[in-house]
Order: sequence, then C-alpha cells, then structure tokens
Amino acid sequence: MLNKELISSNIPTLHYQDTVGEALLLMQESHLSQLPVVDDDKYLGVVFEEDLQKNSQEQTLQGSNIRLSKVMVPAHTYYLQAVQVALDYRIAIVPVVENEELVGVINQVDLLTELGRQTGVQDPGGVIVLEMDSINFSFSEISRLVETNDAQITQLNTFRQSQPPSLLVVLKVNTIEISTIVATFQRYDYKVKYYFGEERYVNQLKSNLDHLMNYLNL
Repeated sequence: MLNKELISSNIPTLHYQDTVGEALLLMQESHLSQLPVVDDDKYLGVVFEEDLQKNSQEQTLQGSNIRLSKVMVPAHTYYLQAVQVALDYRIAIVPVVENEELVGVINQVDLLTELGRQTGVQDPGGVIVLEMDSINFSFSEISRLVETNDAQITQLNTFRQSQPPSLLVVLKVNTIEISTIVATFQRYDYKVKYYFGEERYVNQLKSNLDHLMNYLNL
C-alpha cells in the first residue's frame, strides 16, 4: 500500500494568506490540532494549534512568526514510512508530497487501520511475545517449535527495547489455544513475556486439582 492510496478526502488545507483565526476555526471544525499549509499548491509545512494560539487572530500565517514543520512523506513510498513519521513527530496527520506539491493528507486513524489489516490483528488466533537477545533470534527455530504443536505462525514482528536491552518477538499463531505452545517455548528456555489466548490445558489442570482437593476434604 503506497502513501498516495491512503489519502483522506476530508482533511482541509490551510493557505499561507489565511489568518490565524481562520486556521484555528478550521482546526476546531475538523477536530485536528495540526493542518498542512500551502502557497500556490506548494507545500510549506504543518502548523500546530499551540503555535497559532500564541499569535493575534488577525495576523496572516505569512505575516506571523509561526513555525511550520516540514514533515512529509513522498507519494510513491510504502505506507510504513508514514507510520514511522507519525510516531516520530507525534502527529495526527501525515502530508503526502510529490514534486514539492501537496498531494493530500493521511489521517492517523487510516494508518492504524491499514497497519492492523496488514499485520492480521483482527484475524483469529493467539499472540505470544518472546523476549531474547538479538543474537539468539532464529525464525526457523521459533517456527519449528510452533509447528510441533500443530500450529503455524501467521504474523511475526520484532521490536528492540532499550530497557533492558533486548529483542521482543511478537508471534501471531493460527490457534486460540496456546498453552501447549507457551509450554514448549518455556521448555526450550525461551522467556515468554506475554501471551494472549485460551489456556485450555492450564484450565483443565486447575479443574482436576479442584476436584482432587474437594475429594480430600470429604
């Protein structure tokens, strides 16, 4: 999915000759705290509501000292670049530019929706998060351990964390019942940081233990 394919049709654009008051009103109507600014279709940057509020509402954007952040992504690059820009700059919109002209704007909500669709967040299945040193990461080994439990990995993502320095490996598997998979990882000395799914095996053990305790109390 390219950036140009995620452009929203309902995000307005400010012009360099607009007043601060007009800009603030447009932000209020669109429920956004940032909007792109253009001058004769040339992209100038993003203006922030907090910067506008420090200026007279009668001033034009051009005549004020308002800072414009030239954050943007090219139209023909992969959408994950827009995701990274939104995270890096903590903005709700990502301008899409081609040949210095504003092609459109991507809404953060649309970015998250596409990210969820492509990473299979809405697909049924369990999630297991492993924590390890980067040098110990082996996709083939992790996949083999999952497959020994008659399951398959449908998504795998890795994230580096600084405290403590380690690699998080997020697995999405094609089964909700993950207790045997978790047990397999633990048996092979993998650190299972989190897991989300049904634990029928664990629940059955607890049920059996409860029955035993009830019997002993008779």
